Amino acid sequence: MSRRWYLARNAAAARAVSARSSIVDLRDKAGSRHDALVLVVFAGRPGTGKTTLARRVGSQLKAAVLRIDAIETAIIRSGLATPPVGPVGYLVAGEVAAGCLAVGTSVVVDAVNPVPAAREGWRGVAAAAGVALRVVEVKLDDVREHRRRVEQRQSDLDGLIVPTWERVRAAEYQPWDEQRDGVRLVVDGADADDAVEEILRYVTSPVGS
Repeated sequence: MSRRWYLARNAAAARAVSARSSIVDLRDKAGSRHDALVLVVFAGRPGTGKTTLARRVGSQLKAAVLRIDAIETAIIRSGLATPPVGPVGYLVAGEVAAGCLAVGTSVVVDAVNPVPAAREGWRGVAAAAGVALRVVEVKLDDVREHRRRVEQRQSDLDGLIVPTWERVRAAEYQPWDEQRDGVRLVVDGADADDAVEEILRYVTSPVGS
């Protein structure tokens, strides 16, 4: 994922600004809903539990849930691309996220976000929309459990090829650097109930707390 990709993502997010201005009066009449808007971005290797957590958090927040796997799989099924599809799924998700935020709908993004360019792009989306950004990195400290999940995972999307354990381990995933990538909450995906509770506290806390 190149710098050019990041700039394209930010350009997409910036287009949300003009769309957002057209609904400011409606938001003012509706009260402080805009202040409660949030962009929640998940990150982490496949098999750690991101999709389960994203769905549960999205349900609690009444937010749109954007899953990169679903977007990429749909593009592949359309015949417009073959795997690997590169950053296209992230670009599409960025556009959709900007549109949802512009009309007052919080967004939860379910993605690996393996490199700094991907992580930086979401900061641009949130800034352009004028909403809070909450990043959650999901890990699974128990390596045996992580491997079990990956090896037993079944595809839930038509056309999605789930990665093998070898591919998960070999795939690029750059360690998080908060000075470079921004602050985030780290949760263990082993216990979904505990993780969801922790994430919701984090997501709904005031900015800077």
